[in-house]
Amino acid sequence: MGSIIVEKSVLQGEVEISGAKNSALPILAAVLLTDEEIVLHKIPVLSDVETMIDILRTAGKNVVFERDTGTVKVSGPILHTHVPYELVRKMRASFNVLGPIAVMMGESSTPLPGGCAIGVRPVDFHIEGLKKLGFDVNYDHGEILARRGNKSEDVTVYLPFPSVGATEHLMSVAAVLPGTTVIENAAMEPEIGDLQSLLNEMGADISGAGTSRILIKGVKRLHGCEHTIIPDRIEAGTYVIGILATGGEGIVRNVRTDHLDALWAALEKAGAVVKKGENFVEIKSWNKWRGCDIDVLPYPGFPTDLQPQIIVYLSLAQGTSMVTENVFKTRFAHVGELVRMGANMKIKENTVIINGVEKLQGTTVMGTDLRATAALVIAGFAAEGETEVTQVEHIFRGYENVIEKFSKLGGKIRYVPGGVPEI
Repeated sequence: MGSIIVEKSVLQGEVEISGAKNSALPILAAVLLTDEEIVLHKIPVLSDVETMIDILRTAGKNVVFERDTGTVKVSGPILHTHVPYELVRKMRASFNVLGPIAVMMGESSTPLPGGCAIGVRPVDFHIEGLKKLGFDVNYDHGEILARRGNKSEDVTVYLPFPSVGATEHLMSVAAVLPGTTVIENAAMEPEIGDLQSLLNEMGADISGAGTSRILIKGVKRLHGCEHTIIPDRIEAGTYVIGILATGGEGIVRNVRTDHLDALWAALEKAGAVVKKGENFVEIKSWNKWRGCDIDVLPYPGFPTDLQPQIIVYLSLAQGTSMVTENVFKTRFAHVGELVRMGANMKIKENTVIINGVEKLQGTTVMGTDLRATAALVIAGFAAEGETEVTQVEHIFRGYENVIEKFSKLGGKIRYVPGGVPEI
């Protein structure tokens, strides 16, 4: 794998946010529910998106990806019901094609998915939900086999935890099943609202996205449509934190500020200046900011995908902070790397206790997952000297043009190939 070399920099200026990766992936899975053409706009050029497109093509779909405009056109029938391991192992969201292929073709099979190593993320909620929807689902030699059965007229699926992936998977499948389906304790992330919009534009009858109760009235078939996905709130939050952690100021454009209320609250508590516009946010950092306590929770709580980045910010704050992770409770691989850079923090169960330090020091650190890698790059900008972040291919899974965007903000950054990014 390659490395990213970062030198101390003050990030400032303007940056434009891309379309949401976490909308693009479930939406691309949902286009399997029709043979008609779907045209999608603002699809980011990311390795995870490329993987999902490869899965669609493997299933038989015709896919055209206009990378310069971010437009994807998908059409044609499903021809194959098995998704190969070499694609599924790359990311967890690939599992969301299991139900759509099975509901269209009668059956489908996929290996258990891969993705970032950020703790246990079982697919049990997906499987149990599909069974409630009448599917026969079995595990055999590392593969999940799903066969469409007879769904009861009215079904309520209660999720033990508000799983984003399971909510999206079950909502998509139920859209074309008979009767009414209710998902209780559903995840409430904005990306689920975006998926609901896409499905309704295809002819579905779904309401409730953004609340814990989603109502799906099944229709016989879905049709083609044209849809523009929402901006990536996690990318936006990453650049906001990067600017503030280096003592800079700037404007982040193409952002839905209402999707990041928990972040704004935390930053303002720490002393940052946050001015929100209609589709942009202007931020400024004082010379020193205060520590604060953060509980990481399902939406609308503080996002787990911004937890590593905010820990970097708080590592340089005055006083003590506590960040409690309630989503992926072992998601702390970046903490040890930050300690190597001079941060003063320790893990106690699912909480990181952070005592702010005056400065971080550049050294060699290792990226362990997508968001941790982004956090270490930010730490490198804030640290004295030079930082080498190794095994950085994770970052290309979730940040479009990441080297160019950080450079535009004044970041001294370069990518050193040790292999080729997967895009």
